[in-house]
Amino acid sequence: MGRQVGAIVVSGASGQPSKIGGRVLAAASVTVVLWASSFISIRSSGEHFGPGALAFGRLAVASLVLGAILLVRREGFPPREAWLGIVASGALWFGAYMVALNWGEREVDAGTASMIVNVGPILMALLGGWLLKEGFPPKLMAGMAVSFAGAVVVGFATSGGGGSSLLGVLLCLVAAVVYAVGVVLQKPTLKHATPLQVTTFGALTGAVVCSPFVGQFVSEVERAPMSATLQVVYLGVFPTALAFSTWAYAISHSTAGKMGSTTYAVPVLVISMSWLFLGEVPGWLALLGGLLCLSGVAVARMRGKAPERAPEDVPAGPLTTDSEAAAKSTR
Repeated sequence: MGRQVGAIVVSGASGQPSKIGGRVLAAASVTVVLWASSFISIRSSGEHFGPGALAFGRLAVASLVLGAILLVRREGFPPREAWLGIVASGALWFGAYMVALNWGEREVDAGTASMIVNVGPILMALLGGWLLKEGFPPKLMAGMAVSFAGAVVVGFATSGGGGSSLLGVLLCLVAAVVYAVGVVLQKPTLKHATPLQVTTFGALTGAVVCSPFVGQFVSEVERAPMSATLQVVYLGVFPTALAFSTWAYAISHSTAGKMGSTTYAVPVLVISMSWLFLGEVPGWLALLGGLLCLSGVAVARMRGKAPERAPEDVPAGPLTTDSEAAAKSTR
């Protein structure tokens, strides 16, 4: 067996597939940390910007940054086959998700919002297993169950014993649903376009969807303190332009279910950042939930011993995903 770096399977000289993925894990880690920080910035800047205006400002900044990088790298426009997936995932994940999450965080605290949004990976794994034929590995499902239990504990602890706004909870659930659908739509799109192309034009699509809020954004920038405006810039550059790009790279080399499970670490980081930057001190119950979240991620990413394969069962191509290799071995 070769060295493990991630979720790509490469046929080695011995005929056995080797796992590759250190860069994939690094990309996923960057995504998780930056997405966790976005919950804090949204909560803070949301005092000065409306949900739609904040989403537009964030996506406009991200589109400018990503567009500049795209020009420098000369990647150009994605092929025609990728546009449907880019527009659909961009409208849902970049546009609808951000508006719903921004609105939800006006009603509930950052820790509760992150817990509710983490229903998304469960939907993502189920949709991926059904629509993308990624299957339902027992360890993935067991890890998700443990992590979701931890996320529920985190949400209960940070909501003051269940006193969260019903509207806020519903809005965060909407964000979770469009997040899951957007990721599942994005996954096959990455077969036709590069991660940078998908992220750039997805962000641009989201900005167009949020364009009715342009006037509100301009007027609120004039009234908002500089610190709030800088947080909007931060949201556009780091949790959006950078983190969505690293996510697209990681999921293009893995499965929607596995990548979704890694985001269960987000509530733990959100609680820590809330404590540091918002003065919200987590209690023992929140910490217990955080440990459960991390334990679930560890279980979901555990890999059993690879079964022995006859030479004819080994994928013929030089580079295939786990799901493709599994499909070929059962033919």
